Amino acid sequence: MYIVAAALLIGLLTMLFSGLLSHRHNPNKNPETKLSESGRQQIHLRRNAEGHYVANGFVNEIDVVFLLDTGATTIAIPLELAPRLGLKPGRQINTVTANGVTNAYLTNIQRVQLGEIVEYDVPAALVPNLPGGQILLGMSFLKRLDFSQRGDTLILESLKSRNL
Repeated sequence: MYIVAAALLIGLLTMLFSGLLSHRHNPNKNPETKLSESGRQQIHLRRNAEGHYVANGFVNEIDVVFLLDTGATTIAIPLELAPRLGLKPGRQINTVTANGVTNAYLTNIQRVQLGEIVEYDVPAALVPNLPGGQILLGMSFLKRLDFSQRGDTLILESLKSRNL
């Protein structure tokens, strides 16, 4: 009886702490979109425990996790995710990453969505051995938005006026 109770307690604590750790890594699982004073869509993202902005979004209507990276010229996607996202590798290029120079393949994403902000026909690169399974949401998407940081919050605002 004690063994069953201990196992149950350990299971409950594991579920509780894994949920807390997941929230610490990605506090923006469902980014909420609001209208700014100018009538444009706006998203406020909270910084995670490591100091990064991580958020769930969509690539070609497939749920993904983005790591926002203003230092990345384009959206960088692990090559192994390409089939699941409906992306085909294009022309091979050399690219510089935090881990050094590597090969990548140009591609185009039909639809990228973060919160209710949607952009179409966005350039990207498929990168072999990109660690983490996250997609680096680089400037090929971010340059289409206004963004600013206030404290631990990143504010993204669409350049297009739209009623929700």
